Amino acid sequence: MEFTTGGRLEVHITRADVGKRVSVRRLTGAGQGGAKFTDTIGVLTSWDDGVLSITRRDGEIVRIGEAALVAGKAVPAAPARRRSPATSAPELDRVAARGWPPVESEWLGEWQLRASAGFTRRANSVAALGDPGLPLDTALRRVRDWYAERSLPAYIQVSTGAPGTQEALAAELDGRGWTREVTAEARIAALAPLGDLEADVARVALGRRVDDAWLRRYRRSAQPGPEVLKVLHGGPSVWFASVPDEAGGVAAIGRCVVDGRWAGFSAVEVGAEHRRRGLASAVMAALARKALDEGASAAYLQVETDNDAARALYDGLGFVTHHHYHHWRPAQGGPS
Repeated sequence: MEFTTGGRLEVHITRADVGKRVSVRRLTGAGQGGAKFTDTIGVLTSWDDGVLSITRRDGEIVRIGEAALVAGKAVPAAPARRRSPATSAPELDRVAARGWPPVESEWLGEWQLRASAGFTRRANSVAALGDPGLPLDTALRRVRDWYAERSLPAYIQVSTGAPGTQEALAAELDGRGWTREVTAEARIAALAPLGDLEADVARVALGRRVDDAWLRRYRRSAQPGPEVLKVLHGGPSVWFASVPDEAGGVAAIGRCVVDGRWAGFSAVEVGAEHRRRGLASAVMAALARKALDEGASAAYLQVETDNDAARALYDGLGFVTHHHYHHWRPAQGGPS
């Protein structure tokens, strides 16, 4: 946001604040009525050679020259949203990783290298859940080699925007020529209100396995191979929902994995000809009731930031964004 302001401005941050969440104001030019400034809030990930790097909640890395800096201070972490489950980003990331398990995985310290023959980036990327236990450059070489052996591109999934997330790792990858290709939101909600939705759950069939009709409605894979079925059926306690249509097919589907107090929702899809009939809400409600029966109390899901229709649906169901995650990929033939 740009605005014009006056008054006394002071810089209260130094290089010693690298790693802290900060709010800074920088001069961006002059216009009618005075100077123009831009505010940036995020984690100060570096301050080298007269340039500050700040990683914002959405993963964008902003670079600011010292000469343009006119104000700055350390700020506390963003407060938790009320009426949503209490959790940390590391907890939620680990639960989500268990809820979408890969066909093949290997641990590098606290990094989980995941491969599933290319089916979804989540199941074919490194879940950076802590320290890799090696110097970063060594770890990145291991990652690239591991995926090259499987003829897959190397991706690292990095979270930002909440206490315990990995802004520093995002900045290190950016500095090594890696690029951010996809950004998604990790969203959470209380589970009971989902189960209480006024929806036609009587139309929803629940089961432990997917059938051919369910797979035909699922748009993530045109010709599902064994890796698709293994990922979909993986997880602590998995349920699938489907709503039959009048022609003997499936109008809507969904998936839920129950893991302790958490119920993770995915694959909620409605055929174009069946939309605006409340089917997505019915699927979510039916799955939520099953998860409540198994002792869950909190819900999570992941949605890409450019999926406006899904984000609007989840807004209406009470889901709020807890943090973001991003898939980073090295430049082809570039440095690791």
